[in-house]
Amino acid sequence: MDNLLDLFLQNIHQTTILEVIAVIFGLLSVIYSRKQNILVFPTGIVSVIIYVYICQKYGLYADMGINFFYLIMSFYGWYNWTHQKGEVKTRSITRTTKREKIYLSILGVLFFFIIRFILINYTDSTVPNIDAITTSVFLIAMWLMSLKKLENWTLWIIGDIISIPLYAYKGLVLTSGQYLVFLVVAIMGYISWKNAINNEKS
Repeated sequence: MDNLLDLFLQNIHQTTILEVIAVIFGLLSVIYSRKQNILVFPTGIVSVIIYVYICQKYGLYADMGINFFYLIMSFYGWYNWTHQKGEVKTRSITRTTKREKIYLSILGVLFFFIIRFILINYTDSTVPNIDAITTSVFLIAMWLMSLKKLENWTLWIIGDIISIPLYAYKGLVLTSGQYLVFLVVAIMGYISWKNAINNEKS
């Protein structure tokens, strides 16, 4: 127990100001997402740019790549949330269809094997399997969020649960704690968005 506490304190001491800023803006982004606030995207952009650097430094190469994807999808989502069918109009929350779920499941498996192959053969990653899993899940989650699909929260929840021990293992305790908060907010986000859909139908 003492060793774990010492490790935790050591990691906190080694936390950089960049990680603190990334965590703050990351948390703001998730909170704004839950509230369907367009500020989810500018705050997220700040966070992901910083995490590109952090993930590269700590050898989380797949997560570094996914942050590039987040950056692109943040700009796309920013536009998509404020436009519907080419018109300036707030997009409503919808559910993914059964066909979309099948396609996305197949795509997720393909992402996993491609990312895993790259990590094993072209990087010095020490966690290729877990890194590939979280990256695959988050890729699809971000895509669904940009489309304002309810099920994006389900994937964020799964990815957050895996990411908490992953970042702790890498010594990024503050980021690990951030994912714990992400998990709580994602659960709240799912409930909030589901209620919004139900209210629109009633």
